[in-house]
Order: sequence, then C-alpha cells, then structure tokens
Amino acid sequence: QVQLVESGGGLVQAGGSLRLSCSASGRTFSSYAMGWFRQAPGKDREFVAGIRASGGFTYYADSVKGRFTISRDNAKNTVYLQMNSLKPEDTAVYYCAGDVVTRSTIGTREYQYVFWGQGTQVTVSS
Repeated sequence: QVQLVESGGGLVQAGGSLRLSCSASGRTFSSYAMGWFRQAPGKDREFVAGIRASGGFTYYADSVKGRFTISRDNAKNTVYLQMNSLKPEDTAVYYCAGDVVTRSTIGTREYQYVFWGQGTQVTVSS
C-alpha cells in the first residue's frame, strides 16, 4: 500500500506563489504516474496537472497552464506543484494521487488514480 502526504498549502494573496509537496511511502514511487487534483467548495474535484513516472512528460489543465509546474524527484519519492500567479479561483483543497497504469497519455480522471493523499488547503485572497 502506498501512502501519500501533501504539504505546503496555506493562505496567499492573489499574484503570489506556493509550492505544494507530496511525499510517498513505498519503493515503487518511480514506477507510476502522479497527478494533482483540486476541489473547491461546492464543486467537483478536478484535474490540475500530471506527470509520467519518469518525469519526462507533463500535462496541465487549461486553467493552470503557464502558471503551475508539476515536477518530481524519484530519489526523494516526492512530487511537487509550483503554483505562480495565483488567483482567488485557485482556492481549493489540493490532492496528489498515484496512477499505477502505464498510459499513452496522462490520466485526467479521478477513477484512473488509485492512491490519494488527504489534501492540503490553498486559499488565495483577492
């Protein structure tokens, strides 16, 4: 069983930056793709960004493209989400998730991810 623990959330003003981290237990971290999702109050959870196991391919939701960057350090069993130019509409609980299936593209659906963290709150004030 893999456990994921997010950190780095907090309160930031619009235009500011935050870097989220997701640490994974287990020795198979480098073999599966990772994703970040978010859920705003009253809304469904949505895909934000994903990265392949090797880190060589990434994919972003249109709403964050150009502002967010996903990366991973397989030696540290950690995936990151650098968030710049934050907007109030980025306010949400952010979750990291692991996808054990090798795909030709990055999974963007919740059901494609089998391991989930507990989430970290990001609040962007206007």
